Amino acid sequence: MSEPEARLAAGRTEPPGRDEPGRPAFYAMRSGGWRDWWTLLHPPYTAWHLSYVVFGAAVAPVLDGGRLAATLVAFFLGVGLTAHALDELQGRPLRTRIPNGVLWAVAIAALAIAVALGIVGAARVTWWLLLCVGFGAFIVLAYNLELFGGRFHGDWWFAVAWGAFPAITAYLAQTGTIRVEAVLVAGGCLLLSVAQRALSTPVRRLRRRTAAVAGQLVLDDGTVEPIDEASLRAAPERALRATAYALSLLALGLVVARLT
Repeated sequence: MSEPEARLAAGRTEPPGRDEPGRPAFYAMRSGGWRDWWTLLHPPYTAWHLSYVVFGAAVAPVLDGGRLAATLVAFFLGVGLTAHALDELQGRPLRTRIPNGVLWAVAIAALAIAVALGIVGAARVTWWLLLCVGFGAFIVLAYNLELFGGRFHGDWWFAVAWGAFPAITAYLAQTGTIRVEAVLVAGGCLLLSVAQRALSTPVRRLRRRTAAVAGQLVLDDGTVEPIDEASLRAAPERALRATAYALSLLALGLVVARLT
């Protein structure tokens, strides 16, 4: 039995320690019931990547609120539900107690609805959107299920799939075409996702895979500060939280500015 499974079997998900170091993510709640669904949704990160949808749509010459809403719903279903449910099936990284069958059902249903929304959008705007629908369905499965030997489960594929792709798709859904401003915005979203991974990967390693940290930091005035798991992840987690909130506020501001 794995260490996370042993904790679940014992009814305990968080070992003692400051700032609850046993939590698998800073937004994770105590395991059980509705709290597992909150944790599964990765609320700050889901909002972060949905903001890319807004950024892509907001640079369109005319912003259609209905198309934006449909694109946001499709990506929420694809990223917030399907991707995260499939990821949880790969070793229970979030340590939820949601049954496997329920996770599969949620992932399949959410992906089916997202694909259906994409097909409707393609019929109304441009059939080029079908390329986005196809890529989205493929990458959410290939990335989160680590298909093809994990070839698509890397930092750059993460940045393409959850950074550039939402922005490009949102612009295409608004205009039926791709112009240089959409490519530039998508490039910015891609690099933001690269930065996200650079911060989140070591944090996940500390929270989910590190058994112990020992060391000290000696300053030039002779002060000695202990180094532990919490001190190592404090700065990157502050940056992740602040960026998630900042991007969400920027997206909200753009929607208000363009639609009012």
